[in-house]
Amino acid sequence: MENQKNSDVVVDRGEAKWSDLWLKEDYWAIWIGFFILLVSAFMIFAGGDIEKKMADYNAVIAAEKAKPFKTVELIQATAAKKALTGASLPSVKALIGYTKTPGKWDSNPLASFVTPAKGDKAAADAAKAKAEEALTAAKAAQSAAADAQFKDEELNTAAADAVKAWEAADKDAAAAKVSSGSNIFLSLVVLGLGLGVMFSIGMMAMGNNVPQFFIGFLGVFVLSVFANFLGGFKPTAAYGVNAEIMSIVLGLLIANTIGTPKWIMPAVQVEYYIKAGLVLLGAEVLFGKILAIGVPGIFVAWVVTPIVLITTFIFGQKVLKMPSKTLNIVISADMSVCGTSAAIATAAACRAKKEELTLSVGLSLTFTAIMMIALPALIKALGLPEVLGGAWIGGTIDATGSVAAAGAFLGPKALQVAATIKMIQNVLIGVTAFCVAMYWCTKVECNEGQQVSAMEIWNRFPKFVIGFLAVSIICSVVSGNLGNDLATSMIDKGVVSVAKAFRGWMFALAFVSIGLATNFRDLAQYFKGGKPIILYVVGQSFNLCLTLLMAWIMFYKVFPDITASI
Repeated sequence: MENQKNSDVVVDRGEAKWSDLWLKEDYWAIWIGFFILLVSAFMIFAGGDIEKKMADYNAVIAAEKAKPFKTVELIQATAAKKALTGASLPSVKALIGYTKTPGKWDSNPLASFVTPAKGDKAAADAAKAKAEEALTAAKAAQSAAADAQFKDEELNTAAADAVKAWEAADKDAAAAKVSSGSNIFLSLVVLGLGLGVMFSIGMMAMGNNVPQFFIGFLGVFVLSVFANFLGGFKPTAAYGVNAEIMSIVLGLLIANTIGTPKWIMPAVQVEYYIKAGLVLLGAEVLFGKILAIGVPGIFVAWVVTPIVLITTFIFGQKVLKMPSKTLNIVISADMSVCGTSAAIATAAACRAKKEELTLSVGLSLTFTAIMMIALPALIKALGLPEVLGGAWIGGTIDATGSVAAAGAFLGPKALQVAATIKMIQNVLIGVTAFCVAMYWCTKVECNEGQQVSAMEIWNRFPKFVIGFLAVSIICSVVSGNLGNDLATSMIDKGVVSVAKAFRGWMFALAFVSIGLATNFRDLAQYFKGGKPIILYVVGQSFNLCLTLLMAWIMFYKVFPDITASI
């Protein structure tokens, strides 16, 4: 990246300064990410007594399962257990509520921000009364069966039928329930001010002009909201033109027409926002989930990815003869590892230019939008098994959100496999950054006969990756010690839910900033001969072929038992 006041690297007689911890951007990205995660963890672990409630529900479920039919208590305890999540706690639910993005809309733009109340109160009350009557009847039938010690088959059958009737009536009542409307205008104001204060604290510590940054930040945030609004337009969103693409396009239009206003420029801090978001991404990379897919998923993610990355880089240098090695490696990492996240880490490690990062991210988002629609359609046309299709999607489509959306087109198994393989692939963000930093220090920017010290590699290494890995390890260890039920409730559907909500906004801020900081004239020189596009297309084609082959071999030839258990 370009050298700025808050550059990634500080060298003082060959040694890093302790002051880097509060003076440098990478570390502030870590502190911001840690702060959000610690606050959410405290709210979840201290505020809901989830462990005791979970134990109570499990005890009820275990006792009721011994009975010859599904009882009311079993159904209620199972539903309550499923609903018992960290994200459902009032304080956490309120926090996540403030991070809501504008919703989907088509003919009425206001519907993106304001959701009217839905439902007929009279119909809802009638359905509720019917469900209560059915519940009373079901409990009476259960009592009769229990009085006979569950040995009377006729009473057992009558009780089972009564419970089924109540279950159906209860579902009807839930469907008829009147939902209150929502208005996110106020929450967006609070979120914008809150994020502005949080990022301003870091800017102040790094010696920047805080008032200028804060005013500019509000402008960037408003543009991010508008980009999310545009990304929610259903006719275009159906074709993969999402908020991420709209964020960059909106920023580019402003920068290359009227020009980015000077008062916004102090807040155009691409790396600051996205690095904090990447630290939060670490919470989503849980080793327990990686092991759930097992060895075949690891082979697809950890064997194919480095092969494609290295091959694509060599192809760019030897065949295409790309003049910029930094652009070559950033595109290669972007396309082979996990899109924009890997591009940011790699660009920091090799100190790629701002325009090169913009170009890589733009290519990634464009091809991701195409593949999100085209790949599931191709998989269905070829009649590939759901697990194989999910593995193919997870190993080739770049953005995590797009992977989930594409996997969902095929089915629940494909979604599970695709999301998990992408998570396994995300682990390589840190590995890729370290390897690129080491290679650039020892080979690309090292004169013949020159010795490279470990400190030089450390100075080159993007420190925010340490935060990403630390968060991943901590969340994985805590998750593993909690057990499956509590881990799902408190980590997967608690801490991770908060992390995802804030990460989405930080990425939106970064993408808008990328557009605002990019001038087409500066970018044009990198498109000469179309080499970046050729590199991406050839590399992704190779990635598609190799990933499909590896997924088929691992999931259906080497480990068919694991595939059968998914």
